[in-house]
Amino acid sequence: MRTIAHAVSYLFHPLFMMTYMAILISFINPYLFGVNDISGNMIFILQIFFSTLLIPLFGVIMMKLLGFIQSLEMEDKKERIGPLMVTISLYSWMSYNFYNSSTIPNAFIIFMVGSTLALCIAFFINVFSKISLHALGMGGFLGMIAITMLYFSYGSFQIYDINISMNFLMMFIVLLCGVVGSARLILEAHEPMDLYGGFFIGFGTQFLALSILG
Repeated sequence: MRTIAHAVSYLFHPLFMMTYMAILISFINPYLFGVNDISGNMIFILQIFFSTLLIPLFGVIMMKLLGFIQSLEMEDKKERIGPLMVTISLYSWMSYNFYNSSTIPNAFIIFMVGSTLALCIAFFINVFSKISLHALGMGGFLGMIAITMLYFSYGSFQIYDINISMNFLMMFIVLLCGVVGSARLILEAHEPMDLYGGFFIGFGTQFLALSILG
């Protein structure tokens, strides 16, 4: 079970959430990006992958090599301060540039801004408690699915000729949130309240971003 829990934790690491959402929105409505299908949006997806995953990961690895953190797991909440600052700075810069760009759809800008707000709140809560960043990312992902379904009125979409209902996707992501949360508990990385707090902050900041930008 611990092996599976580790695999789930790596696969749904919060740094992957932006890339997953870019892929999903490209499937739901590629026309938002001015292309006909996801293949026409691969450059943008690779940019998101590079900017929101590889660069922060490189920063964390450098901190590990320089001795600022003891492990990539960052089990001590004090070790999270540097990586969180790097990620918040990068996300803030990207949010600003996306907001001033005419080519980035509003749906993705909302997700970017909501995720940035969630990280800022998590940074301050981290002083007192080791909030779950995995739950934060999954809550944000679920929040964006809800916004995409309710606010942008998408009922279904296709992935390679397979029609997928947004209601089914919503239920699947809810189940996935439970799986990720259970994995973190199995690994004894968090207490239940760390997961609840992270999930609700991640979910709520998406709607906060919607109220600001929608």
